[in-house]
Amino acid sequence: MGKKELIVHAAIGEFREKGIEKTTVSHIVKAAGIAQGTFYLYFPSKLALMPVIAEEMVEKTLEIVKETVQEQASFQEKLEQLVDAIFLVARDFNEIQALIYAGLASTEHLKEWETVYAPFYEWISHLLKEAEAAGIIRSTMNLERTAKLLIGLVESAAEQVYLYDNTDEVEVRRQKEEVLSFLFHALGVKL
Repeated sequence: MGKKELIVHAAIGEFREKGIEKTTVSHIVKAAGIAQGTFYLYFPSKLALMPVIAEEMVEKTLEIVKETVQEQASFQEKLEQLVDAIFLVARDFNEIQALIYAGLASTEHLKEWETVYAPFYEWISHLLKEAEAAGIIRSTMNLERTAKLLIGLVESAAEQVYLYDNTDEVEVRRQKEEVLSFLFHALGVKL
């Protein structure tokens, strides 16, 4: 693992333990086992870590989505698998996601959000494009914009369940069902 990755992983640990406000660069470099000057070779401040942490989380999310969504599945099944994967990420990484939102919202780095999410938007757009070409969803939508809305809806629904410590599996299942029903209707999925 390179020094930049060491810094990022140490920062995640320190932010989770102490919170963003109470964590200092000194805490991060001590946890990473590097000199403070080395930190500043990579990042001008602790908050400058937020886009990198967000990018890592989006990469992890996309990796889980790609592992979960089966290529041979129907479009409807792919949507279900996509929702399952995003809910899984929200459940397993809710502390890191809360840190990212808090960190990005308190900095000028929030404007980098769209860039960080670009690979995920692209993947969803491709999925939608295939479904549109097959006549499975309506053809009267902007696929790129719809991809962003789809991700936003599913992530928000998952966060409503997991970021607020509601781990009741019945409620989780209901939330997924509502999201899928909404998506099928909004996309005009032909069942």
